[in-house]
Amino acid sequence: MRVLIAEDEVEIAKALKILLEKNKFSVDIVHSGNDAWDYIQQIEYNVIVLDIMMPGLDGLEVLRRIRAQKMAVPVLLLTAKAEIEDRVTGLNAGADDYLPKPFASSELIARVKALSRRSMNYSGNVLTVGNVSLDCNCYELSAGNRTVRLNNKEYQVMELFMNHPRHVFSTEHLMEKIWGANSDAGMDVVWTYIGFLRKKLRELDADVEIRTVRGAGYSLEENVC
Repeated sequence: MRVLIAEDEVEIAKALKILLEKNKFSVDIVHSGNDAWDYIQQIEYNVIVLDIMMPGLDGLEVLRRIRAQKMAVPVLLLTAKAEIEDRVTGLNAGADDYLPKPFASSELIARVKALSRRSMNYSGNVLTVGNVSLDCNCYELSAGNRTVRLNNKEYQVMELFMNHPRHVFSTEHLMEKIWGANSDAGMDVVWTYIGFLRKKLRELDADVEIRTVRGAGYSLEENVC
């Protein structure tokens, strides 16, 4: 799951990034509405967290542009403004949720998770393909009576594959979706994590595998006997 945080207070933005990454999200941060709009036009996000009071374009104007472009991405507004009229203005502009500052970190995480489930046509806390299940609460991959725990990036890659079985993802798409457009990592990090997941699927005796589609990318496929 990929989240954009647009927050002009740098330390708050960094803290939110750390919190969300601990909860298995990939996170980009920007500090102005103009930068937020640039990112939104280039990258597909599962959730966008917008501070209302930002330099350049404010959060409400960014939100109006998102909805004017018919983008369905869930948007959570953050603001020091807590009056009813302000909340109504944000919701009428197309926000999906509204969280006034100061807020508890656990509440923000819960709200972002709820919005991310909505963006993925959420059907439960456990994803299943073949005999393999991915528990989205504890980040465990299971098959039969065997279970392995996934680290942050392993979980994000596997979640993407299991939400879209048989879909072919290019290396470039995986790089942008999981590590982000501004990541310092090279493309070989994708190959490395595909290797990690293939090894864990073998350890589980899974009846699915991540196949290489020559010249196209990778796809999660069930083995046909």
